[in-house]
Amino acid sequence: MACKNSEIKIFAGSSGKVFADKVCKYLDIDLGKSYSMTFSEGNTFVKVEETVRDKDVYIIQPVGLSPNDDFMELLFWLDAFKRASANSITLVMPFFSYAKADKKDEPRVSIRARVCADAIEVTGVDRVITMDLHSPQIQGFFKVPVDHLLARPVLCNYIKESKINNFVIAAPDAGFAKDARKYSLDLGVSTVIGAKERKANDEKAEILEIIGDVKGKNVIIVDDFTTSCGTLADMAKGLKNMGAQDIYACVSHGLLQEKGLRVLEKSHIKELIISDSIYNQFTLNHHKVTTISVAPLFAEAIRRIHNRESISTLF
Repeated sequence: MACKNSEIKIFAGSSGKVFADKVCKYLDIDLGKSYSMTFSEGNTFVKVEETVRDKDVYIIQPVGLSPNDDFMELLFWLDAFKRASANSITLVMPFFSYAKADKKDEPRVSIRARVCADAIEVTGVDRVITMDLHSPQIQGFFKVPVDHLLARPVLCNYIKESKINNFVIAAPDAGFAKDARKYSLDLGVSTVIGAKERKANDEKAEILEIIGDVKGKNVIIVDDFTTSCGTLADMAKGLKNMGAQDIYACVSHGLLQEKGLRVLEKSHIKELIISDSIYNQFTLNHHKVTTISVAPLFAEAIRRIHNRESISTLF
């Protein structure tokens, strides 16, 4: 689906190359030429290898499995495009890892998401396109426009096509209950909610109770991301103890590595459904993981923004 304006230029950072190829295929354009490398002492070098003067540039760079490296490289790309006199620079960031740090919830800690937002703006970005931020209010950390896409419609389509019968949607905690109800509304089913407690700044949380009836029913646990699979596995165990049948999990961003996948394998979860917002080599071809592409969603958002069309229907 080609764009009207040939001046559009899409580039990819190191963490966004696979995703960018899918976006360019949808838009029927070539990926911009660029180069990056890491020196032996760890410094990152980036170079735009074609002219971008007076052109609308889109740089695709998720901040995911290597968030510090991904983020620093991102800043260098923004600076390079700005210094190359691009007409506009849009950051396409399918996943923003530091979005988890959205508040000061204890003394003497940094609000890291705000620090990152400030750095992105200072470096010269004009617009940000992202998906399923841990807290939607993070859009307000930016002074530039932020288009906050949702994976839910894409994931719900997959669930509908899977023909899972007699199921309910489950939120692992009260914080995701509102989003879980939106899944339920789209799918025409009811919602159950878990009560979760996190006692420290780590990836361990305890499911204290589950509110709702799941006996004899299949259950789909929904959440925005998972890194260790601990919460999903604990929730699945609690659901199983309450008489649930098959248990599935569906999250927007899957950051599982070897340890998390071992937890998944031992859990009661039959299938984990994730998007391709980050390229995760650990989940590729895993027998319990299904990856659904949201690249067409982002490509359509880019096309509409570039052609000055409304994107409200994508939310």
